[in-house]
Amino acid sequence: MAYSVTLVPGHGSAAGPYIFTRRTTCLVGRAGECRIRPAGDDRKVSRHHCLLDVDPPQVRVQDLGSSNGTYVNGRRLPPGPAVRDLADGDELRVGDTVLRVQIGTAEPADGVARDPVEATHTLLDAAETGEPALAPIRGYRVLQELGRGGQGVVHLVRDESTGELLALKTLLAHGVVDPAARDGFLREFACTRALRHPNVVAFHSGGAHGNTFYFTSEFCRLGSVADLVARAGGRLDVGQAVGVTLQVLRGLHYAHTAEVPVRLLDGTITVRRGLVHRDIKPQNLLLTGARDDATVKIADFGLAKAFDSAGLSGHTLTGAMGGSLAFMPRGQVIDFKYARPEVDLWAVTACLYWMLTGSPPRDFPAGVDPVAVVLREPPVAVRDRLAALPPRLADLVDSTLVDKPRITVTTATDLAHALRRAL
Repeated sequence: MAYSVTLVPGHGSAAGPYIFTRRTTCLVGRAGECRIRPAGDDRKVSRHHCLLDVDPPQVRVQDLGSSNGTYVNGRRLPPGPAVRDLADGDELRVGDTVLRVQIGTAEPADGVARDPVEATHTLLDAAETGEPALAPIRGYRVLQELGRGGQGVVHLVRDESTGELLALKTLLAHGVVDPAARDGFLREFACTRALRHPNVVAFHSGGAHGNTFYFTSEFCRLGSVADLVARAGGRLDVGQAVGVTLQVLRGLHYAHTAEVPVRLLDGTITVRRGLVHRDIKPQNLLLTGARDDATVKIADFGLAKAFDSAGLSGHTLTGAMGGSLAFMPRGQVIDFKYARPEVDLWAVTACLYWMLTGSPPRDFPAGVDPVAVVLREPPVAVRDRLAALPPRLADLVDSTLVDKPRITVTTATDLAHALRRAL
């Protein structure tokens, strides 16, 4: 069943009405990039006043530390990262602008989320009983847990018939899975599976069983770039950090320009040119091969963000951004679905900055809303963190991390050439 969320302006009318039929974020304020702006010049409204997280039929609001507050039904919301659910008929007020929420009533979800480790073992047990949808993972044995995040867990498994070691990722959907959301996400996975490049983790199989999704991929035995930096004491030297970055850029150039088959709803196949990752960070850059000459591989190409965008995680979009905000440009926060190649280029440069300095480009003080930091604060000049960094490399890093009004570097090839010239 399709749902929509409509915000109908009342007193202090903005343009509107604002109709949302798909999952997105919406910034409210006086700044030019805000989708909802007050009529006239209402100085009670901050430039970035509040953020709406819309997943029809759900809608949530988060104040962004506005000077005069965000009000729901006459009561002021506390500032900070906490979100407030809005219901049909609620009134949202920013300054003199009032927006009435019109929202459908969702069917109650009777699914209950389980522990992801339990879900993994349940999947493998069902595969052994001959469940057709789980045939690709029949005969797999769990060896150890490799890691987990907000959506699931990754295990090292062995295919007992071949002895091959693989990574098995299990994702738990929130509640009952809508068939359209499931099919859309699995189509997105099929695009990712089509990617084949030395610097992109190869997916082998995947599917869904109830509210559990599973994927198998090649196993990268040396861990992640985050692990590498930890082993090095918190920072890498220039040569190693740039070497990692150039490998990532080779993978991104391929993915951003690759032709991948896409199965449409009617069963026909078309071709999509280029995929954007949308969640490049040190934990998603994996290492394999020889320890002193490791190959860097980009993992989870867009799957985490696609899982959230499909509404399968049950997270707020701002919550889903969580650990990624330090490596996310402001344009992607303003519009969560903003997914052009340059967001990956900004993120990989943020990873380079972090590998060199041990810190992300922006400071995130305790108690300050990280979303507001990304929206309002520019990156710290890299030589303020590491004065010994060669000036040409520092200038390139700083210029690439400019994300207001836009990111100027648009291709992985251009960034790779610039990096080599800066050394």
